[in-house]
Order: sequence, then structure tokens, then C-alpha cells
Amino acid sequence: MVSIIIASCLFGLSVFARQPDHISILMPAPFADSTVELVKSFNQQNKGRIHLNVIRGPLETEAISDLAISSLLLGDTPFDGLLMDVTWVPKYARAGWLESLDSYFSNDEVSALASGASEGNHYQGALLRWPLTADIGLLYWRTDLMDHPPQTPQELENISQKLQSSGRVPYGYVWQGRQYEGLSCVFLEIIDGFGGEWFSPESGEIGLDKPAGLAAAQWLDGLIQRGISPRAVTNFSESEALQSFKSGQAAFMRNWPYAWAELQKNDSQVRDKIAITTMVAQTGHQPAATLGSWGLSLLKGSAHPESTVEAFKFLTSEESQRYLYSQYGYTPTQKAIFNDQTLLKKHPSLQSIGEALVYARSRPETPLYAQVSDVLQRKLSGTLTDMTSPTAGMQQAEQSTTQVLEAAGAAP
Repeated sequence: MVSIIIASCLFGLSVFARQPDHISILMPAPFADSTVELVKSFNQQNKGRIHLNVIRGPLETEAISDLAISSLLLGDTPFDGLLMDVTWVPKYARAGWLESLDSYFSNDEVSALASGASEGNHYQGALLRWPLTADIGLLYWRTDLMDHPPQTPQELENISQKLQSSGRVPYGYVWQGRQYEGLSCVFLEIIDGFGGEWFSPESGEIGLDKPAGLAAAQWLDGLIQRGISPRAVTNFSESEALQSFKSGQAAFMRNWPYAWAELQKNDSQVRDKIAITTMVAQTGHQPAATLGSWGLSLLKGSAHPESTVEAFKFLTSEESQRYLYSQYGYTPTQKAIFNDQTLLKKHPSLQSIGEALVYARSRPETPLYAQVSDVLQRKLSGTLTDMTSPTAGMQQAEQSTTQVLEAAGAAP
């Protein structure tokens, strides 16, 4: 009888010991869909040890953040990890919702990240996010209409007007002009290209009502006033700009790397007729590419932090990066991928993306980013839709931004 009891206990212990760590990561719908095969592979390789469940969240960026914050405010989040937009890090860090990843990733692993991919992962010196993608804003141009892309705003205007006057394209340039986050991304690239800065959390300086900020707003407004960009661009998000460019309606487009694959599909009027480069900049100033990356963060209270980070490392491994780029066009984050000759031969645009990553520029890294960006979007949209002048719009934007900072006690 004793032997039976002992055997039963040992059997029970062995069953208990074999229970895997069940971990969950919340992702926006597109990323959840694109990582299905990777999750299957991870679970197969770690059968009996770890079981990863990716929670398919909403499509919209802010809806994902709202869902995550709601669970965190309850104090017992069901998620171990969260795929985060680069702009969320300061807000989540300030709230104490993120665990440091410094003890999990070595200096060699950090050094292996491509230029630009290492931006936006730290807050106050702590590593709080590990990049899954390194999206950046790019300028797409038509190789059937010109031999070389423009490098300055003036060149983009001149080429556009010449092509329009000769009837080769209805419009010169399409971009994201709607009142939403995409407009902030567009503006960041232009104000930097004019030698200015939107907002510096370190110094507290706001650059909207400064020469470069005013020039950036005037240039974007001028594109519409002169017909280089359609008036409908004030309602364009990424998808509308893509469809316009894809149908041959414009010579240039500002968009993210994913657009390349869409433009090579059979229904594209510009298939095999495009190339990519960095956004235009004034002579004497470097171009800027807004960083739009997504990365994995470990949430406070995870019951299995080590297993969660193990899943992070699998999803961001070189093999996984090659898969995500080849199948879905997600920009890699590791240097080695950009030097992969086999991949470069199959996807020549990868070299241009790697070169543009050098000019990656983070949006203002502040817990108040959502409020600061909302101010810019509203005031700049008012300018682009003829509700106010560029000068008045930027003056109002700077004043409202100052009020946001003062109300939060963050003004210098």
C-alpha cells in the first residue's frame, strides 16, 4: 500500500512538473496574423516547456493601447507581453507597467541591432522594449518618369510641376494629410529636413513657431495650394496615398516599407517602375525618416518573465526576421539581415531601406506624446484645410503644446 501511495505521489509530481508555462502576448491584428506560423513553430520546439498564445487585438493602434491599459489598471493583467508602438514607451514606463529587459539581453545582442532599430527602446536608461520591426517613413519615386529622385523640397516641386504640365501624371506628390498620427509623422520628417525640431523633452524647447517649423507648415500647405498634391490629400491616410500612387496618379509618395510589396502586385500600374529613398531635406540638412517601429515589452506582473523573453527572442531572431520581411514586408531590425546577399538578390529594395534607417528619427519621447501629437494634428490640419494660415496655425500649436506641458508640470 505504501509503495502504491509513493508511486502515485511521484506520478502526480511528474505530471505537475511537465506542465508548461502558459504565456500570452497582446498584438495588433496584422502582427498577430503574420506571426501565426512563427508561434506554431515556437510551441512545437518548446512543447512541454512553454506554450505561447498571441492574443489578436484590434486593428487600430490606439485601440490596442486602450485594451492594454484597461487590463493594467485592474492590477492583474492577463498578458505577459505587449507589442508596443515606439511612442508608448515613456507613458507605460512612467506608470510603472514595464519590466526592465536589461538582464535578459546582452550588449552583443543590443549591438547587433541595425542603425535606427535601437531607437526608442530605452527610457531613463532602462531597456524596456525589444524591436520586432523597424518601420521608417520613405519617399517612393517613379523610375519610369525620372532618372534620379529629388533631394530637396524645391527639386520635388520642380520635377512634379514639369511632369504635371506635360500631362504625364495628374499629381506630383501624395502623402498622409488627414488629421491623425500619420500627419505628425509626415511633419516630423519635414521640420527636421528644414533644420528644426518639433519638441525636445530634454530641453523643453518647442520648435513649431520657429523658422523651420513655419517653413515646414508653409511647404506642406503650398503643395496643396499649387496643385502638386491633390486637395483630397487632407483626407489621405497610408491606404489612400498608396492607392493613388499604385494607380499611377502621382510621381512621388510618402509611405512605409510595407507599401513596396503592394506596389509590386499584378494590379499595380507602377509595378517594376518604382524605387525608394529618404525624404527630401533642405540643402545643408540631413533627411529624416520617422521611426514607426513596433517592439515587445514585458509587462509588470508576468508570472513567467523568463519564458516570455524566450518567446521575444524567438520572434525577433534572424530566422524570424527573414520570414517576416520576405512574407509580409516588415522591416528587419538586425544588421545581419541587411547584409544577407541571398535576401538582397531577391529583395533589392532592402538595401535602400537599410540606408534610410541611418536617418531614423524618433518622435518626441515623452509620456505626454499623445497630447502633444494631438495638438499638432489639429492645428496643422486646420492650416491644410484653409481654416488658418501656416503662421497662425504653428503659433497656436506652440501655445497649445506649452499649455499641455504646463498642465502636467512638465514645462521647463
